[in-house]
Amino acid sequence: MRLGTGVGWRPEIADVVETLPGIDWVETVAENICAGHLPDSLLRLRERGVTVVPHGVSLGLGGAERPDPGRLADLAARAELLAAPLVTEHIAFVRAGGPRTASPTLEAGHLLPVPRTWDALDVLCENVRIAQDSLPVPLALENIAALFSWPDEELTEGQFLAELVERTGVRLLIDVANLHTNHVNRGEDPAAALDELPVEAIAYVHVAGGVEKDGVWHDTHAHPVTRPVLDVLAELRSRVDPPGVLLERDDDFPPAEELAGELAAIRATLDRAAVRGADAPAYAGDLASRPVAGPGAHAGKGTSPTSAHPSAPTDARPSAPASPSAPAASSAPARPSAPAPPDSVRDRVAAAQTALLRALVAGAPAPPGFDERRLGVQSRALSAKRAGVVAKVAPELPEILGSGYREAFLAYAGRRPMSGGYRRDALDFAEELLSTGRPADRAARRRLTRWWKDRAGGRPPGRTTLLLRAARAALVGG
Repeated sequence: MRLGTGVGWRPEIADVVETLPGIDWVETVAENICAGHLPDSLLRLRERGVTVVPHGVSLGLGGAERPDPGRLADLAARAELLAAPLVTEHIAFVRAGGPRTASPTLEAGHLLPVPRTWDALDVLCENVRIAQDSLPVPLALENIAALFSWPDEELTEGQFLAELVERTGVRLLIDVANLHTNHVNRGEDPAAALDELPVEAIAYVHVAGGVEKDGVWHDTHAHPVTRPVLDVLAELRSRVDPPGVLLERDDDFPPAEELAGELAAIRATLDRAAVRGADAPAYAGDLASRPVAGPGAHAGKGTSPTSAHPSAPTDARPSAPASPSAPAASSAPARPSAPAPPDSVRDRVAAAQTALLRALVAGAPAPPGFDERRLGVQSRALSAKRAGVVAKVAPELPEILGSGYREAFLAYAGRRPMSGGYRRDALDFAEELLSTGRPADRAARRRLTRWWKDRAGGRPPGRTTLLLRAARAALVGG
């Protein structure tokens, strides 16, 4: 079906989205929609005939475990609630550990790249088939942006996606900003990826903003769309007419006229590339973070997003992008003739992903072959993201703790990997503070105690419980 031009619906810009001209459809983060209840803004949009697509961020279809039935049921329920023509998710893993590795389950709170290997592809394809069987509408999967590469990858991104589509029939959500991000950060050519992937499988396209700093691209979703990203969009449009194109914005939301200007620039890019066809301007990988032309366009404004979706580390980055690790050959490599049994494959993927996530969130050494400096940057970025998201889901915490909130939370995050969602993380953080007699100010401590009891009930854990948890965290990272 044709979707047309859309924009990401977020509660912060709900009123603006309703007034933007020429919006055919919107996309909303599935996990932010309550089952059985739609925000009034989405109800009004649906009454006007605007299509709403739920975009999931927590399935972790690239993970070693089979998809959680409860999460699949929740995503299916949201698709039915929205009368959506399809649902979308990511080619990523978001958690690791658990019984398969005889270790605690760790949550990344972030979309992490899967290795482009035959093992990871086998696992992903089975997980996708399980998801497809559980959903009432078609599924499309998005390519993600990443700061680091896995060692010893066996396929390029285009080959990996083409094989995934061939085996499962899944549709693709191609994020052109992520293709540009991976060009800058991992040395991968967007044009080569587009040449290799089955463009006829594209369900729709994401366009998002970012900023370049010290030779590294920050996929922030909080800055204007730049010319290099539009150049990748033109490359894609010269190959295929995508059914839909959507502008994503997740933080530092601009005025309505700026969003309208970015949408106009996207439409103009598509129109020019359609006319020129194969003669459309080639993607040159220009790192200049020039904002697109449009009413009120602004440059360089904003900070890293704290929403669940964006994949933007915000700390200082290495000054040079990592060398690409995927093969450059354009023809697909031969598939190994004797794949390992599924349990063996999943065990290998589980071990690799758990080792990586332990390095990122539990202080374990970097697995062999990874760029340790980049993993260190990613690790700090994950802690910073946790601090930001917890501040959003529990705004009382920074209010109670004042200027000391961020420092205290980052210290906590360095000791305590996230094992549940962000709301659980907020409670665990408050528990640790109270168990150690913090904050020092008595009035603030009383307020924090009341806040914790209102949400968790009972008494905050004592020092013995805290010591046991600290020992557990040390075991995870050891």
